[in-house]
Amino acid sequence: MKVDPKSYALSKMLNIEFPIIVAPMFLVSNKAMIVAAIQSGVTGAIPALNYRTVEDLRNAIRSIRSTTDGPFGINLIVNKSNFLYRDQLEVCCEEKVDFIITSLGSPEETIRKAHAVGIKVFCDVVDVRYAKKIEKLGADAIIAVNKEEGGHAGAMSFKELIPLLKKECTIPVISAGGVGNGKEAYEMLSKGADGLSMGSVFIATEESEVSDEYKQACIDYGKDDIVMTTKLSGTPCTVINTPYVQKVGTKQNGLERILNKNKRLKKWIKAFTFVKGMKRLQKAAFSTTYKTVWCAGPSIEHVHAVRPLADVIREIRTEYDSTAD
Repeated sequence: MKVDPKSYALSKMLNIEFPIIVAPMFLVSNKAMIVAAIQSGVTGAIPALNYRTVEDLRNAIRSIRSTTDGPFGINLIVNKSNFLYRDQLEVCCEEKVDFIITSLGSPEETIRKAHAVGIKVFCDVVDVRYAKKIEKLGADAIIAVNKEEGGHAGAMSFKELIPLLKKECTIPVISAGGVGNGKEAYEMLSKGADGLSMGSVFIATEESEVSDEYKQACIDYGKDDIVMTTKLSGTPCTVINTPYVQKVGTKQNGLERILNKNKRLKKWIKAFTFVKGMKRLQKAAFSTTYKTVWCAGPSIEHVHAVRPLADVIREIRTEYDSTAD
């Protein structure tokens, strides 16, 4: 049965035509992608850490606002590894972005300060226990991160996670992972999702500023070429299994594991691993060398060419309509 895309909770909350967030992707998401998403009737978010300084973040927000009046968000890492967190939150509140997506930590402070200025807060969760906690804190929606997600994936399939969250929680559930085309979008929404967060299918778009090699990898590789690594940020992260990844491995070495378990050093070592890993990702995202580490999820299975982001959104919406009819 066809459901009007505008009737889903995400569409209603943000007044968009189709319930998709072009997901925040480290070193991939940019202003041009957000503008194209908004102009295509959906929304998007950028990781605050894509900007070197908080002033760069502020300028980016203002630039998007000057180009389009549609809704968009910022993704904040809210744990202690992000030393810029409070300054980034302050900028988001001062500039009044439409929503904030929190990751990897407690969103309590973010929810309190964002709500004070009318900003919605969506929180990444991987299980029911944490989802119920963030609901009690007043989150506006859950970003249900499943094991099909690109980047920092969850442990549960969307087929398990979505029904559980819908049963145990009352706030909207936005599914992240496992959707790469309109048919899959229809399936996910039919299973009870109130919206979708999609990222990997937008890496190989014309608006994306990553290297041509990164984009080509998204075309050449598929869902079976996605592996999990802990070497980038200290937290499990999905990457394309390139020859370089095969060479360096996907697990932290013995010293890294020991240091991460030390309670006194854990915060600082995790932060160091995060920064070191992010620098490696930055080099991979823009370098043309053989040594590459490229984040992506299984939905690259549906990427067959570099196209304008608007064309990808249009195809998703058309496939959704044809599947629903």
